[in-house]
Amino acid sequence: MNRSPIPRVLSTLRRHRVKALLMGGQACILYGAAEFSRDVDLAVAVDPGNLARLRAALAALGAEPVFFPPLSAESLSRGHACHFRCRAPGLESVRVDVIAVMRGVDPFPRLWRRRERVRLPGIGTVPVMAVTDLVQAKKTQRDKDWPMIRRLLEADVARSPRHASRARIRFWLREGRTPALLMEVAQRHPRIAAEEARRRPALRAARAGDLAATEETLRREEDQERARDRRYWKPLRAELERWRLGRSRFP
Repeated sequence: MNRSPIPRVLSTLRRHRVKALLMGGQACILYGAAEFSRDVDLAVAVDPGNLARLRAALAALGAEPVFFPPLSAESLSRGHACHFRCRAPGLESVRVDVIAVMRGVDPFPRLWRRRERVRLPGIGTVPVMAVTDLVQAKKTQRDKDWPMIRRLLEADVARSPRHASRARIRFWLREGRTPALLMEVAQRHPRIAAEEARRRPALRAARAGDLAATEETLRREEDQERARDRRYWKPLRAELERWRLGRSRFP
C-alpha cells in the first residue's frame, strides 16, 4: 500500500515554521467529515517573514505555481488564492493551495487564536482551522462544499460531550444543514433553539417539525450563500484577467 504523501507536506511546513492553518479537505478528515483528499489547503499569515518561510517550504517540496497569480503579499491580501503542484519525488500528486482572506471569515489573527492544535503521529502538532471557521470558509458556490458542511456539523455533534457549551449548541442551531439534526438539537435544547429561531427560518420550521419547510428554507439559505460567493469573486476574477492581460500592474 502506498503511504500518503500528506504527512511529508505537513512536516515540511512545520519544519520551516510556517504560520498557517490547515483547512479544506485535510482539516475535514481530521474532524471526521471526509475520508480522502490529496490537496493541502492553507490559510496563512501575510507578513514578509512568514511568506519567506512559506516560499522556503514550497521550494523544499518542489512546488511550482500552476495557476495565476504568483505568490505575493498583495495578491493574498486582496483575497486571491495561490496554487501549487508539488514535483518532489513521491509528492507529484499533491496540490498546495494558499489563501489569506476569505469571504465571511474573520481575519487571520482571530482564526489563529481559535485554532485547534492536533497532534499527528510522526509529524507533531499541526494548527488546524477551528470547525466553526471552517464551516464559514466552506460556504462557497462549489457543489462539493455543501455536503461537507453537513458532515462537519454532524460529526461535531456526534463527538461532542453530552453537556456541550451553550456556544457550541448555538453553532449547531445556526449552521446545521441536515433537517433531522436541526430537529434533534432543537428538541434537546428548546430554550436556545427558541432564541436562535428568531434569526433563522429553517430553525423555525425544524422546531415546528415541518420537514418539507425545513428542507426548502435550507435550500434557500444555500442559494443565497452561493449567490453572495459569486458576487464576491466576480471583481476578483476580473482583476486576475486584467493582470493576465497586462492592463494593470501585477503586484
